[in-house]
Amino acid sequence: MSKQPRVHTVAAEIVANVLTVDVAVGDTIEADTMVVLLESMKMEIPVLAECAGVVSEIVVHPGDVVHEGDPLVVIAPQS
Repeated sequence: MSKQPRVHTVAAEIVANVLTVDVAVGDTIEADTMVVLLESMKMEIPVLAECAGVVSEIVVHPGDVVHEGDPLVVIAPQS
């Protein structure tokens, strides 16, 4: 039986507006790479990847409003 690689979903930790998306699908990133910049109550909050890998999906766009737990970016392990 083939084991499927695990993906990691970077999620919002607070209610915020998406200011920028700083990665693109296909980008290879390291842990602690800023993937999205959020804004809440006039404060900018960088969202960092918790693991290295390849960006496989971007769920949000600049101008979107996200809530706690909403997915922002999906990262697949490097093959």
